[in-house]
Amino acid sequence: MKYDFDSLTDRKGTYSLKWNTGNEQELPMWVADMDFATAPEIVDAICKRASHGIFGYSYVPDTWRNAFSSWWKLNHNYEIDPQWLVFATGVVPAISSLVRKMTTIGDNVLVQTPVYNIFFNSIVNNGRHILESPLIYDGTNYHIDYADLEEKLSDPQTTMMLLCNPHNPIGRIWDMQTLAQIGELCWKHHVLVVSDEIHCDLTDPGLSYIPFSSVSAHCADNSITCLSATKAFNMAGLQAAAIMVPNLQLREKAERGLNTDEVAEPNAFAVDATIAAFSEGRPWLLELQNYIYANKKMVSEFLEKELPTVHLVPSQATYLLWLDCSRIGVSSGKLAESIRSSTGLWLAAGYEYGHCGDAFLRMNIATQRSRVADGLARLKKGMDRITDKSI
Repeated sequence: MKYDFDSLTDRKGTYSLKWNTGNEQELPMWVADMDFATAPEIVDAICKRASHGIFGYSYVPDTWRNAFSSWWKLNHNYEIDPQWLVFATGVVPAISSLVRKMTTIGDNVLVQTPVYNIFFNSIVNNGRHILESPLIYDGTNYHIDYADLEEKLSDPQTTMMLLCNPHNPIGRIWDMQTLAQIGELCWKHHVLVVSDEIHCDLTDPGLSYIPFSSVSAHCADNSITCLSATKAFNMAGLQAAAIMVPNLQLREKAERGLNTDEVAEPNAFAVDATIAAFSEGRPWLLELQNYIYANKKMVSEFLEKELPTVHLVPSQATYLLWLDCSRIGVSSGKLAESIRSSTGLWLAAGYEYGHCGDAFLRMNIATQRSRVADGLARLKKGMDRITDKSI
């Protein structure tokens, strides 16, 4: 491999949220960022920009839009008109702004749970109602309950659907038929789709996701897509993202919302880093995908051999694993707390992603293989303790 993903990195002293544990012995495998240094090509671009020494206001150049467009054409076989793109300081700020601008206080915003927990904040904090359409879990995989979905989309108070594509935390790549059916139901019931596609480049080797707006004319005309290089290239702290909106009327309204909320202006490094990622980062990303996939296989084999009571939900994307702990018989909050207190392993409790996630834990494996092995050993120790005595 050209790039080094195995050498341990030390993030302490960098104000890392993930590693702000308060205990030197803890191993955080919860929040969704990686312990790998980003692509050196991105570091070089940032250092070059930093060496200039002046960090005034920045504008968004055409090269930034063209970098997105070229990347999606090369990697996802989708032609994005550069004019469809609007800068945003992050996917979450964009979603919150879109909720405020494109819906009304008291409206329902539909989500398919279990789902990224910050969606709930973007809805509730802005005076809208969360409307859950739980995915069907058959004990192995997840499926969409279309009858429930249509019933809730047909409610006149439901005006927006937040789609997670690929889906966090279950790691599902939605296929074209599924996306088309969602698109037609939302078109039929006049519900705007906001598609969070931030994990789109973190697919298993050989797999690719399908952009929601590429599926049909209705999907393109009735959607706003949130895109970013930050998740795949581990540079979330640079606060750089985009919304992609083919419909001109929707785009102008959404752009006005982003500007009103003051989340449409790049910092001094956001543009250069994004251009470098999409222009020069592909070899690094391909190696990263292989490394994460090997970590997934390691976890799967360990659980099958050492912890058969924990089921790993099959995943095609993201570096987040969704662990079915229903056979343990302990709520996810107590389970995560017990494992952390007894072993130092910090996992995310499934209830945070919706009530239907309460028998699950989320594990972030975007770290060095030795740390994954350490985390698995701690997980077994914590689970064995729970099995041996009641908590």
